[in-house]
Amino acid sequence: MILDKYRSWWVFVPLDVEKMREGAKYLLGHHDFSSFRAAKCQAKSPLKTLDKLEISQNGEEITFYVEAKSFLHHQVRNMVGTLKMVGDGHLAPQDIAIILEKKDRSAAGPTAPAHGLYLNKIFY
Repeated sequence: MILDKYRSWWVFVPLDVEKMREGAKYLLGHHDFSSFRAAKCQAKSPLKTLDKLEISQNGEEITFYVEAKSFLHHQVRNMVGTLKMVGDGHLAPQDIAIILEKKDRSAAGPTAPAHGLYLNKIFY
């Protein structure tokens, strides 16, 4: 829909949401997220705990719900870009574990565009 043009990431190939969910499971928990960290990230440590990463689908719209105490610069966008590659068949779900282990940004997928990324709620 034209109203969503700058409010979502338009992907023009079908995505396998079940495979994306399978890949997302490897990201849950406490990990070194260096592979998903922007070069300009100023965090002292790449160690973060991802509490929730849910992927839902309503028609052609796919939504990611991500929860953590804190994130690295571009961490969510980089994870979404990598999971998109799982969904389009360029990566297998288990490749996410390998990407995490490499601790190298070049091992992961592209950075998803910022449009469509929303801060929904802050918990204290």
